Amino acid sequence: MIRAIYPGSFDPVTYGHLDIMKRAAALVDELIVGVLNNNAKTPLFSAEERVRMLKDAMKDIENVKVLPFEGLLIDFAKQMDACMVIRGLRAITDFENELKMAQTNHKLSPKVETVFLTTSLEHAYLSSTVVKEVACFGGDISQFVPKSVEKMIQEKMMEKESVHQ
Repeated sequence: MIRAIYPGSFDPVTYGHLDIMKRAAALVDELIVGVLNNNAKTPLFSAEERVRMLKDAMKDIENVKVLPFEGLLIDFAKQMDACMVIRGLRAITDFENELKMAQTNHKLSPKVETVFLTTSLEHAYLSSTVVKEVACFGGDISQFVPKSVEKMIQEKMMEKESVHQ
């Protein structure tokens, strides 16, 4: 059985992330979407909210599990008995960083391979940061994220606004 992990913060999940997930799920027996809980960052959504968001978005694809994790990706891969890590690439700048991480992970655990999937052209510009910035200024994010995610982002933005008043 080929089990792979697609890790990320997914804060929020975008159509670009979902594109990579769907394509990766078609290549493996089981895809585990690992939602990173990074204490060094202040995400818009909690890990639990991001897991819920992803489970809803991926509910129609049977071989996908969504789980939160902390710590080293390679440790999570070992816990999940995964032999592969999937990473999405949007641009050359992504490749430099991803290559360093892949090489480090391979040094730590030679049995776990990293596979890069290039983002589909229609999503190459898209990032969670862009989505949050557009949403923060009241822009239309419906073309970037699923409807349920759009609603959650709008609710978060209203919460933030009410705290600042």
